[in-house]
Amino acid sequence: MLRALPRALRLPRPWRSNGARDCASDATAGGHEIQVRALTGPDQGITEILMNRPHARNALGKVFVSELLEALAQLRKDQQLRVLLFRSGVKGVFCAGADLKEREQMSAAEVGVFVQRLRGLMNEIAAFPAPTIAAMDGFALGGGLELALACDLRVAASSAVMGLIETTRGLLPGAGGTQRLPRCLGVALAKELIFTGRRLNGVQAHELGLVNHAVAQNEEGNAAYHRARALAQEILPQAPIAVRLGKVAIDRGMEVDIASGMAIEGMCYAQNIPTQDRLEGMAAFREKRPPKFVGK
Repeated sequence: MLRALPRALRLPRPWRSNGARDCASDATAGGHEIQVRALTGPDQGITEILMNRPHARNALGKVFVSELLEALAQLRKDQQLRVLLFRSGVKGVFCAGADLKEREQMSAAEVGVFVQRLRGLMNEIAAFPAPTIAAMDGFALGGGLELALACDLRVAASSAVMGLIETTRGLLPGAGGTQRLPRCLGVALAKELIFTGRRLNGVQAHELGLVNHAVAQNEEGNAAYHRARALAQEILPQAPIAVRLGKVAIDRGMEVDIASGMAIEGMCYAQNIPTQDRLEGMAAFREKRPPKFVGK
């Protein structure tokens, strides 16, 4: 069942989520580069953003960025959304990064404006109130890896290839890579990866801590998606307000000294005290039953 989104983001028919091949074939028929689906049944609360620009390997072009920004703006209002999962409808690719062909047609001033818009997109993903997961079943290069870094959690196929390769193109990461990679891996390792433009496979990325999980790729090419969906299913039963406030406490606390971070944690904790879900959690513990959280 699709959420009520602007006409430009609606699918002409629901796309299936049981496999990358099915998903890609249905999505191609839709024609939009960004498509959104809310899962139903036991997966209700998980929403998927499908990136589907096959002719450009999901490169970050003007239409792609505009549609993704609009989708995020609409989804931020959805209080029923508990986990947002980013996946690709193009087999073998997560996101190939900047659309350099499109970029070649821009003036220097236009490039600056567009990169600023791209940086804003990554900030919107990072600031999304619910947990976000990137399912990386293929190439995630340059801006594609920056998009994944803006997500809370990352799952990669072992065969996926990722890296901030901008220095090999005469560029430097401009959509958050110089800031989020060192916060993820540490300064020295981030510098090494950016200075060399090195590419990593999913296993190497997991060993470094760049991704949370690495899984062997399957014949359908969607193993990371299935693992990411399983991870989302682990988050679903938890108290959504507490999860969202936990994200705020971590994200904001990481930017300040620990004393200030403890104060942020205290403010987030105080906001959770009057919720129905906190009382439900205590009642369920006392009555020895699973809690039923409603997000209130």
